[in-house]
Order: sequence, then structure tokens, then C-alpha cells
Amino acid sequence: MTTAAAGGADEVPPADTHSSARLSVPVPRKPSGGRDAGPTPAPDGAPSGSPGRRLRGVTGTRRVVAALFLAPALVLLGALVVYPIGYSVYRSFLDQAGTGFAGLDNYKALFTDETIRTAIRNNAIWVVFAPTIATALGLIFAVLTERIRWGTAFKLVVFMPMAISMLAAGIIFRLVYDQAPERGVANAVWVGVHDTFAESAGYPNAHPLPVHPLKPGSGGSFVTKAPVRAGEPVRLPLVGVAPAKMPSDAKPARAAKAEPGKITGTAWLDFTKGGGGRPNVIDAKELGLRGIEVQAVKGGEVVASAKADADGVFTLPASADGAELRLPASNFREPYNGVEWLGPTLVTPAIIGSYVWMWAGFAMVLIAAGLAGLPRELLEAARVDGANEWQVFRRITVPMLAPVLSVVLVTLMINVLKVFDLVFIIAPGSSVADANVLALQLYRSSFGTDADLGIGSAIAVLLLLLVLPVMYVNIRRIRKEGRR
Repeated sequence: MTTAAAGGADEVPPADTHSSARLSVPVPRKPSGGRDAGPTPAPDGAPSGSPGRRLRGVTGTRRVVAALFLAPALVLLGALVVYPIGYSVYRSFLDQAGTGFAGLDNYKALFTDETIRTAIRNNAIWVVFAPTIATALGLIFAVLTERIRWGTAFKLVVFMPMAISMLAAGIIFRLVYDQAPERGVANAVWVGVHDTFAESAGYPNAHPLPVHPLKPGSGGSFVTKAPVRAGEPVRLPLVGVAPAKMPSDAKPARAAKAEPGKITGTAWLDFTKGGGGRPNVIDAKELGLRGIEVQAVKGGEVVASAKADADGVFTLPASADGAELRLPASNFREPYNGVEWLGPTLVTPAIIGSYVWMWAGFAMVLIAAGLAGLPRELLEAARVDGANEWQVFRRITVPMLAPVLSVVLVTLMINVLKVFDLVFIIAPGSSVADANVLALQLYRSSFGTDADLGIGSAIAVLLLLLVLPVMYVNIRRIRKEGRR
């Protein structure tokens, strides 16, 4: 029999050994924050793999790896960018031979030499107008092609010049701006428009022979040697016009028929190609002077006038009876050959036009991408509130596209500061001084028989200084966008 516990307590059955062992395991306590406590840091000198060992930080390892990866790029950056910039700054303070110290003489030459001053002035024109026009055209193209079905095809056509090199574009526009209308597209269009509103045909260097019934008059005109009579056909022959300069629609000359009470006649080129013609006689191969003006003059006043047909025949009214016939000097002016696009006055705007042709597509694509991301509900809300399309464009579209427009504008400004190829190829030798820019002057000053590397290096440093403010603005904009 088992002895009872002291105090008369009831007999307690023995506890299960397995249960006692399970209950004796201490339960970890959670911190007040409700998260499991991390491993306890191991004391210094704890063996590897021991519980609670301090984990090694990876920051130092990452710096070493980053340095190893960046080392090749840093070497190339130093060799291809930092060293050339530093050496250019150093060389800009030396003389032409590179053996003596020139001080600031090379920089003074940038603002005293007329050629370099012209280049600086042209660069200012480029920076102001070329990026602005290209960006404006890109914005217009992007907005106008947003809603049309063939907008993608139009954008492709406008963007295609970007696939052409500057060299090829320069050659193309050198031909476009050719002075001869039969070769230059620009002058062909210009002459066509001009001739639509003004008569352009002329016969420069045309003149009569001594045996002809004409004599020199005042101001480069020619008049008949005797007054004319009604009913008697008049012949007004001229020579000195090259067959290639004759109007393309000129016809073989025809003898005019007599008409009662009227003055009729024929004005023709009294020259037979290949020889065999007779003076004052209308031969079969001789052409009429189409469009030549004939005036009847009495007492110094013009009483009647007419223009010859393609076969040279003209008719004057009865009022011309007894008058002298005059061929005014306007008949013998040079034909209109258009605008001298590559002359000293227009060469810079013409080259800027070729640049805009190339880069307007670039601006259009970037602006179109920004336009696609605009919230359409704002535009529709403005239209519902009564705003017209111009107000929506000016008050909503343009302000919301301001970041994209600034990117395009700044990019093109940096680009035009380096323009060289177009000016070098398009500008002819007679106008290259008037179209000069800093990048071209840098090339001309640094190479050739009279090269001056001191001035060339000074121009390079000036270009760097001009680019730095634009790059600073661009970097600030990028950082501002990154903080949003």
C-alpha cells in the first residue's frame, strides 16, 4: 500500500516522462513589436559557422566589383575625353609653332579676326533659328498627323531624311540650290511661280545688223529707220540670240500678210543654223521671236503696242500708221533665273533649311511620343467646356508637352553648335566665308599649309564653353524629372 502524502492529500498519479520533457523546453518570447527576434550577434572572435555570428557586410565587396566594371570605361573616358580637353586647353595658350607661350593672344584673335567673328555670328544664328524651326515643325507635324489615318505613313516620310548622312544631304541640297533652273529644284519652282505672274522671256545680246531696217535707240532700244504705213508689212530682223536661248515654243517665222488699216509685221531671228540664210529674208529654218514687244511711237509717246506670236507675227491698230516702231530695252534683259540661294546673302538660311529638312522628323517622332502619353480626358473636358482646337493646343497641349519640347530643343541646340558637314559641302567657294561656322573654322585653322593649332585649340575651347551651359540646363532637367 502506498503511503499518503503529508497533510492528507489525495494520491497523485506519476506524471508522464515524455510530457514532462516536452513541457520543460523553453518557448522563445516575441519582442513587443510582434516580430521574431533576429539571431543574437556573436561576440568578437567567434568561430565561423557558430550560432549568432555577425554577417559580413557586402557594401565593400560591391564597391570593388563596381570599380572593376567601371575601370575600362573610365580609362576610355580619360583617354578619349578628359585628356583631349586638357591638352586642347593647354595648347590654346601656345603659339602657332607650339614652342612658345602666347598667353591670351589666341583668345583675343577669336574676337578680332573678321573670319572668326563671322563664324561666331553665324553660330548664333544657327542656335537661335535652326532648333526653334525644327522643333516648331515637329510639333505641328505631330499634332496634325495624330488623327489622320495615314499619319504613320506621313511620319515615316518626314523621318526618312534622318537615315541619310550629312554628306549625302549636303550633296542633295547642293543640287537643289543650283542657280540654273534646269538643274536646281528650288530655282525651278521659284522661276515657275515668277513666270506665272510676270513675263520672263527675254533676248539678251540681241541686236540688228547694219543692213537691217533697225537702228539703236535710247536706253538700249531699237527703232525703225523710217515710219511705217498701214497695209505694208514690216520686217524686224535681229541677230545675236543663241538658238539654245530661244523659247522652247518658238515656231518657224512666217511673213505677215497685209491688212487694210493695220500695221502688220514679223520679228524673227535672222540666222540660219548651219549657214545659208539671207539677210532681211525669212528663211525656212529661222524662228520667230515669240513674246517680243513692239511699240508704235509718235512724238515720243507710245500710241500702240503688241507682242509677237510664236511665229513672230504681230499686228498694230490703225493708230500706228505713220509711227516709228520701237523694240523697247525690256525685250533684251536677261531672263529671270531665280534666286541666288548660295550667294553671300542667303547661303546661311539656305543651309539652315537643309538642316531643318533632316531634323524636323527627329523632333516630330519625340513630340509624337509625348503627345501619345497625354491624358485624353483633360483634352476632352476642355472641348466640352467650349474651348476650340486652337485654345486646347495653346493652353493644354503645349504646356503639357513642355518637358518633351525642352528635350528636343536642347538636343538640337547642342547638335547645331557642332554643325560642319552641311556647311562644308553646300557652301560654294565664293560664299564659304559668309557661311562659316565655328566647327568649320576649327577645321580650317587646324589643318592645311597655314594651320595654327593655337587658334584651332582656342576655338575648340570656345565651343566647349558654349556647350556647357546647355548641358547644365539639360542635367538639371534630368535630375528634376528623376525626383518626381
